[in-house]
Amino acid sequence: MKELRKYKIDELMNALNLPGYKAALKIIPEVLDIAFNTFHNYRKLKIGDKQDIPHELVRKLEILFKLKQGELANFSVECKSLDEFIHEGKPDCKPF
Repeated sequence: MKELRKYKIDELMNALNLPGYKAALKIIPEVLDIAFNTFHNYRKLKIGDKQDIPHELVRKLEILFKLKQGELANFSVECKSLDEFIHEGKPDCKPF
């Protein structure tokens, strides 16, 4: 089974028509002020990878692709509240 990617960037890019895809390959790295190869690496991040995209760039990608906040990610994070941690005395946050 293919390992799930951290973000939906590849899916969103592949949904574009060919002229849109080619334009996006030039525009997105420029708007994010990153190298083309960095953008390519962001597209290939898998769940479980320690590497991540800075939050500001994730938000910019969500805006570029007309997504709501948090919709770019292919994972969710479950975590107890700070009050629960304070009363229990140990952290237990795990990303899925």
